Amino acid sequence: MTPAELVKRLLAEQDLKYRDFHASLLPNIDKKSIIGVRVPTMRKIAKEFASSATPVELGKFLDKLPHKYFEENQVHLFVVERIKDFDECLARIEQFLPYIDNWAVCDGKSPKALLKDETRFLASIEKWLKSREPYTVRFGVNMLMNFFLDERFEKRFLKWIAAIDENVFDDSDSGAAGAKARPTDRYYVQMVIAWYFATALAKQWDATFPYIKGRKLSPWIHNKTIQKACESYRITAEQKETLRKLK
Repeated sequence: MTPAELVKRLLAEQDLKYRDFHASLLPNIDKKSIIGVRVPTMRKIAKEFASSATPVELGKFLDKLPHKYFEENQVHLFVVERIKDFDECLARIEQFLPYIDNWAVCDGKSPKALLKDETRFLASIEKWLKSREPYTVRFGVNMLMNFFLDERFEKRFLKWIAAIDENVFDDSDSGAAGAKARPTDRYYVQMVIAWYFATALAKQWDATFPYIKGRKLSPWIHNKTIQKACESYRITAEQKETLRKLK
């Protein structure tokens, strides 16, 4: 499968009703850039593309940025997360991060090759969290949430997330990053921070709860964290009652 054939395959899987629904969830990107392909189908196509394309064809697809379609961006990261070499996987992610412009491309990705060198992976995550690109920040939060909230968890990760400076997304900022940092983008960064802390409460209650009890997060993120935690089946009824009293 060549890159051109990949796009034709995506177009052949178009579901217009799904496209319209999904476009409503992505208000910050042009609807015309969304084909309307469901995630399981994109994953299947990405697997076929990664296994059938030549290294040169894969390289051309990964290097040809920006892509035209939202689904190409999704397939791009689905292909990258299948890379087994640490250095190549990290380099491809670094190459692509500046082109992410929505939450859906950030989320649901598991580049497991990066766990082969946790020290370097964490150094990259820490750098991403300090980026001026909102979706680079969101990607970094997702990596900590996906890979470092269980047996790899360390208390310092909570500090990294709590320290994310919301003012870095000021619309008055100049340059490409400032231009991208619209209110909608800031919202999706704030949401993933709340999502992270809510998940951390479920998995690492003792380490995380002091951030809520001590009101160490901004008011909006604090309340959203409590809301999302109280919606979780992994939080006990007693814990939920404690959280509700802190809103």
